[in-house]
Amino acid sequence: MNPRSEPLLWIQLLGLAALPAELLLAFLLLAGADPGPLPGLERVLCWSLGALVPAVLFWRQPPDVWSLLVVQIPLQGRRELQRRLSGLQAPLAVKVLGAAGTGLLLPLVWLMDDHAGLAMAVSPLAGSSRLVTLLLTLPLLALCLWQWQQLCQCVWLLSRPEALVAGMAESSHAPEATARERLCLGLPLLLPEPLLIKPVLLAASAIAPEQHAEDQQGSALDDQVS
Repeated sequence: MNPRSEPLLWIQLLGLAALPAELLLAFLLLAGADPGPLPGLERVLCWSLGALVPAVLFWRQPPDVWSLLVVQIPLQGRRELQRRLSGLQAPLAVKVLGAAGTGLLLPLVWLMDDHAGLAMAVSPLAGSSRLVTLLLTLPLLALCLWQWQQLCQCVWLLSRPEALVAGMAESSHAPEATARERLCLGLPLLLPEPLLIKPVLLAASAIAPEQHAEDQQGSALDDQVS
């Protein structure tokens, strides 16, 4: 019942490397047009629609930790450990930390839009209208918030002790409850195998004494022959 044997939890941590790239893309999109007559209001509206509205949704239905947005582990095909971990995800402290990412996005949007003119020459939307650049930035902000929420949940689950996971009832989070309480997005096509780190180490430790005993028997036979 080791949560660190679940490969999808480690894959979700790759979102930490994807976040800067997504923010850079949002910066380039915002550089496609000059700010309007009320840039402050435009930035607040962009943040509200792209971050605040998804944050309210994620508070009511936290993202399912077994979802990669495009693909997910099927609800009915999840292993015992995955179901136990589903009952541990998104406690109040993790939900608050995930919601805090919404507040961080506002100064980031403000800063990116304030300096977007520096990248106008390399923007893929150079010469577009302000409305187009803002609308295309909205899904990127929502994606950043999704990945931030998943990062918080994965770090939380990976740090849970094995005894706590083993004491969690598998039925505490049935597939029906997961579908109702979690935001399970993606096609149910993902079936990763668990990481067999600990069994391999145990097997190696069990083989070592046997090999040592065989070596001793072999050396004893050599002594008798000689």
